[in-house]
Amino acid sequence: MTTTYAVLSERLEKRFGEVHTLRGLDLAVPEGTVCGLLGPNGAGKTTAVRILTTLTRPSGGRALVAGHDVTRDPGAVRRAIGVTGQYASVDGDLTGRENLRLFARLAGLRGPGGRARADELLDRFRLGEAADRVASTWSGGMRRRLDLAAGLITRPRVLFLDEPTTGLDPAAREDIWTAVRALAAEGTTVLLTTQYLEEADHLADDIVVVDHGRAVATGTPAGLKARIGAHAEVTVAEADALAGAAVVLDQLTGGRPVLDEERLTAGVSVLDTGLTLPRIVRALDAAGVAVTDAALRPPTLDEVFLRLTQVRTATPKEHAA
Repeated sequence: MTTTYAVLSERLEKRFGEVHTLRGLDLAVPEGTVCGLLGPNGAGKTTAVRILTTLTRPSGGRALVAGHDVTRDPGAVRRAIGVTGQYASVDGDLTGRENLRLFARLAGLRGPGGRARADELLDRFRLGEAADRVASTWSGGMRRRLDLAAGLITRPRVLFLDEPTTGLDPAAREDIWTAVRALAAEGTTVLLTTQYLEEADHLADDIVVVDHGRAVATGTPAGLKARIGAHAEVTVAEADALAGAAVVLDQLTGGRPVLDEERLTAGVSVLDTGLTLPRIVRALDAAGVAVTDAALRPPTLDEVFLRLTQVRTATPKEHAA
């Protein structure tokens, strides 16, 4: 079966004077999926989104969104997408209903059609009871849901979400996650940028890790975790036993254990999927290493991110990227 891509970029380049922000970025996001775009500050994520949403022209390469070239047919791209930025764009002096009706008029939905779409979205995002209160009296989570609703006024084929849950409490964040999952289930393609790696882990079908303007890794959350393996950690009874624990872990994994003399722990990455915790414990016991605790756990997406990217301090010229 042929895969249809809602977002596709090939060798995407962008320069700002002497700063080379994107250096051949390739993206391929299938329709009806959630793609998490991750990377350290200055990696080029925001620049990529600005190009894909027609706010910035690329310096080279090619990008298609919903089948339309972002350079040759930006109007068609804009008609096919919705964009929700990091900060709510709603007007605090207007009610929730007035906000959505305004967005509907701006999108060309006037009269009964626009009013009906606004009311439909208020109900969908559980904002009906507060719809006629000015938005400045709403909670942060409610305003973010209203902002997301505004991005859906035109029933976009592709929705760009930039840091959608920044500053929200866990309950409000879960509300946004639920809404995003529902959108993807209905066929909307979502491109998500976020600093919350837990968020990407929960929502994304695929993740693209961007660093230095390139995609350095692409795959499912589980697939990316498998690339760096599980993590084994043992806690020894006495400091003198740390060296022995390190030798055993080295023999079992072929890795270089990291020792923490304060916590009395030795930890190492495990690429061998057949290595079990009982086997580790038996090997330590056979070597006469007394331990008080032992654990073998899968890596977190945070660990994957740190392993795959080279976190660096941006130069002044990079901050705009």
